[in-house]
Amino acid sequence: MTAPDRLEGAVEVRVLAAHEWPLYRALRLRALADAPAAFGSTLAEEETRSDTDWAWRLNLGATSGRDLPLVARVASTAAGLAWAKVDASDPLRVNLFQVWVAPQARGLGVAGALLDAALAWARGRGARAMQLGVVCGNDAARRLYERAGFYAIGEPEPQRPGSARMEQMMRRDLGRYTALPTVV
Repeated sequence: MTAPDRLEGAVEVRVLAAHEWPLYRALRLRALADAPAAFGSTLAEEETRSDTDWAWRLNLGATSGRDLPLVARVASTAAGLAWAKVDASDPLRVNLFQVWVAPQARGLGVAGALLDAALAWARGRGARAMQLGVVCGNDAARRLYERAGFYAIGEPEPQRPGSARMEQMMRRDLGRYTALPTVV
């Protein structure tokens, strides 16, 4: 990647508002096109969604109180995405999904900033743990999560039904995490 293709500047993380569904859709589709092996969903599946579906999905996430759809910006450019959600069966656990950083923003701390914001939100809700799945072989993501205190739980399982690609669940105890930023 050449220097002009790189973003430079401070990382800003904020919650996506319901009306920003076109931005969410664009980032989600970019993520699935850029890193198809990293996600449980596929580009083909997501491309079939209507504008109404995208708007409903983000509206629900932005207003439910149980979801945290995040966008990261660098130099006023959308550079990353993450989605935290209170677990349906355990309100003391938050799951983290859809973490992605645009190629031109990698290495700038975007993933760490998204993770910190999600962890701060989870702790603020009184959650005791955060869980996520990382594709086996995605060493950069696994190192990020391990540095943040996540550890592997259980054995790797297929990422989706019928897939040979394996995913490792990871967990972070939130009782010991301190000094995280607040989400704007």
